[in-house]
Parts: sequence; structure tokens; C-alpha cells
Amino acid sequence: MQAAVVTTPGSISIETLPDPVPGPGEIVVAPRAVGICGTDLHIIDGDFPPAPYPLVPGHEFAGEVVAVGRDAGGLSVGDRVAVDPSLFCGRCVYCQRQRGNLCENWGATGDTVDGAFAEFVAVPVGNAYSIPGSMSWGAAALIEPLSCVVHGLRRLAMPAGSDLLVVGAGTIGLLLVQAARRSGAAAVSVIDPDASRRDLAAAMGADAVAGTLDELMGNRRNGFEYAIEATGVPAAARTALNSLCRGGTMLVFGVAPPDAQLPISQFQVYNDEITVLGSMAVLNTFEPAMRLMASGAIDAARMLTHTLRLDQFADAVQLVRDRQGLKVQVDPSV
Repeated sequence: MQAAVVTTPGSISIETLPDPVPGPGEIVVAPRAVGICGTDLHIIDGDFPPAPYPLVPGHEFAGEVVAVGRDAGGLSVGDRVAVDPSLFCGRCVYCQRQRGNLCENWGATGDTVDGAFAEFVAVPVGNAYSIPGSMSWGAAALIEPLSCVVHGLRRLAMPAGSDLLVVGAGTIGLLLVQAARRSGAAAVSVIDPDASRRDLAAAMGADAVAGTLDELMGNRRNGFEYAIEATGVPAAARTALNSLCRGGTMLVFGVAPPDAQLPISQFQVYNDEITVLGSMAVLNTFEPAMRLMASGAIDAARMLTHTLRLDQFADAVQLVRDRQGLKVQVDPSV
């Protein structure tokens, strides 16, 4: 099979690899849509410590089952599935505490083992979720980032009627806007320097959009009850923190470089009772995210701006780096 391989940090090639064979409890999926996200860029750049090299990336994907191993759990060749990439050991203290996303032996398809930027990928059958025939492959591949969003909103635990700021209107920020409205946020504001992305955020349910925090705060008396940093950029995290009112809560969602720092006043945390939370990947939220996508709550078509061939993987990565369009996907079947 053909696959995009990160051979070493900074080096990408299209290579011929052996076709995967499903073991017991596994299936082989032929990906039909695979999204590129910030984590993929970190893997390519060598900034994602769990990633080994060489590695076939690709953890946001959906496709067709083409082979099944023993104990395939009722799935058959030809079934349409979206795949949760999470690989938890089930044995460590965090797995025993039902915190598998913090697993001491954490892994994920496309992050620590070969993923979906390939013609075929083997995955555990328990990680594959049947999708409706009416759902496009592109929308189905968005279920994985949406499942991360659902986990993040569960971590934030906003009461109905809350006031939320999302910093960043990329794919994750826009998913957060749409899901937060379904979660009961009374008002959602968005900051992004890109005017076209601000327009998208407004079209997808944001009540107020602005290029800077100062611009947004000009019409407000107080800060925000809740703020989510959705970019991984340290400056965006500082903006989210500075936006909070007393008693406010900030969620760090974006994947920052390992050495990134968030300066924070210890006195402010004490005096204003500020809460800072993190949200790491997915935790039992793939199926709820699939239902949310199937319900029509997410405008997937407007978010999917580019679909390229597998041999154009390097071009697809560059589109993401250049912030061209929004969600860039690869179809390895073309």
C-alpha cells in the first residue's frame, strides 16, 4: 500500500508499505477522509514527544471496512465507520480511575502507531463506530475532533445560561462554538485575527466576534465567566486568561509546544478564585460526538474546504501551515 510517512522530524515521503493484516479483535479500514490537525504538525516538526519515527500519521478519519479479524464484533466488510484513535492500556492507575486519556502507556492511531494517511490502516474493532449512510466521509472524519470538543466541554462543565469566550476560530474553535450552543451557553464570543474566520464564527452561532480582546471588551462591563484557548498558541492562552471575570474559568484546549509557558499571577488565582483546566484528547466521548454530528448540529460542509490526494500530502500540510481555508482533508482512495 501507499502511505505518507514522517521518516524523521521535518521529513515526509510517500512510501510503499506492506498491507496491514487484521489480528484478533481488529479490522482493516480503507480511509476515505483523513483530516490534518495541529497535532499532525507537531508530529511532523518533532514537537510531539509520544510520537516514534518513522510514523504514518493520521488520527482523524473515517472509511470502509475491507478486512476483519477474529472476534470482529459484528462489523463486516463494506461497513462504513469512523474511528476513535485512542489506545489505552486498561491496566495503569489512570485507566483504573476511568481516566484513560491520561494513561501511563497512552497511545493513539496516527500518533504513536501507524495511522490513516495510507490506503489501509488496522484498528481495534472496539474503536470503530458505524456511521449513517447519509453522513459524508468528510463529516465522519470530523467526529474525532468533535469528540475532543465534547470532552473539553464536559471538563468545563458550564451551567446553562453561561457566558463563553472562544479564542481562535479554526476548526476546533468553530466546533466549540457550535457544540457550546447545544450545551446551553447563553452567549458565545470569538476572537480571531482572521476576518474570514470571524465571519464563519458569526455564521455558525457566535454572538460577538472581534480581532482582539480590547476590541471585544469595549462593549462589556465585566470579563467572561468561561474562556477556552483553542489554538495552542501561548499568546492566545494569555488572551483567554486575561479575559476572565472574577470567579472565571479557563480551559486550555489547544496543543502547545512542550516548552510553552503560561505566566499567571498566583495572587490573581487566589484573590479572584480563578480556575484553570486542561483538556487532553478524548475520553468516552466518541459516540456522543457521532450523535451530535448526525443530528445536524455541526455545519460540516462549510468547514471542509480542501480535499487532496495522498500523493499531495505535503501540499495539504502546507495549506494548514499557511492557514488556507479551514479543515484540510486527504482522501487516500483517490
